[in-house]
Amino acid sequence: MTTPPTGGRTASPPGLAEELRISIARLSRRLRHLRPPAPDGGPNPLSLTQFAALAAIERHGSMTPGELADHEKVQPPSMTRVIAYLEERGLVVRSPHPTDGRQVVLMATDDGSALLRAERRRKEAWLSTRLGELTEDEREILRRAAPIIDKLSRS
Repeated sequence: MTTPPTGGRTASPPGLAEELRISIARLSRRLRHLRPPAPDGGPNPLSLTQFAALAAIERHGSMTPGELADHEKVQPPSMTRVIAYLEERGLVVRSPHPTDGRQVVLMATDDGSALLRAERRRKEAWLSTRLGELTEDEREILRRAAPIIDKLSRS
């Protein structure tokens, strides 16, 4: 697999920004489309926002609804609807906050964690296959770039 010529556009920060934006968006779109349909053959039972919220809750162990809304950069009323749907599906549970009786914390259920594991396995299998098609040099470049891309995603 060869890298398409860029005509030197990636030499400057704006050119690199354009190349990364396009490539990352395309890869993200491909990974999103790997989501399985619902058991009845319909669309995936979770929206991307619901899936991201569930993943954040699981990753952090527990979060208040406000922390989750802030983490996901959505307004609290929108997150309230997401949480209600996840709770209705049995993917998250609410528990009393350990120090603030006015709040609750959200935790992923075993079913929620299992759903996330299956989704991650499916995506990682697809990506692993694609990475196997690259040269060792190309994989090494990606190994070195991964922490940098993660740093960009957190800023």
